[in-house]
Amino acid sequence: MRGFLYGLVLLLVPGVMNAQKKVTAPVYEYKPDSQELYDAIARMDSIFFEAYNTCKMDVQTAIYSDSIEFYHDKGGLSTSKKDILDATRRNICGKVTRQLIPGSIEVYAIKDYGAIELGQHKFFNNQEPDAPQHISRFMIFWKKTGNDWKIVKVVSLH
Repeated sequence: MRGFLYGLVLLLVPGVMNAQKKVTAPVYEYKPDSQELYDAIARMDSIFFEAYNTCKMDVQTAIYSDSIEFYHDKGGLSTSKKDILDATRRNICGKVTRQLIPGSIEVYAIKDYGAIELGQHKFFNNQEPDAPQHISRFMIFWKKTGNDWKIVKVVSLH
């Protein structure tokens, strides 16, 4: 019986190992369903993060929804707009700069609501210019009311 089990393991292990080697992520090329929506969200991303990089708190205040939810993989959930802005002022202003990874933005419409933006970016520590940077992923939920876009949720993954 022991020989049978040993033989069975020898037969199954190579098959399992080969199956694991063949698993790969699907490759696709993103193309927006609506170029107009994509351009609008890319523009809002640019406006928001230019304000983030230059500490224009009034612009950030205007773009964040009063009911913001900010999910950060290391910092947890923040639901206070005031606390998020205070933390930005304290920890980001003059210290950190965000750089979008070119070509990484994807935008998906959410019917009768707005859009979800997915992308990748890097953050540079201005106080330690030689500190290593790594690419992070993000997801932003944008709500449109009239002609006004607001950030209502952020998922930030480092």
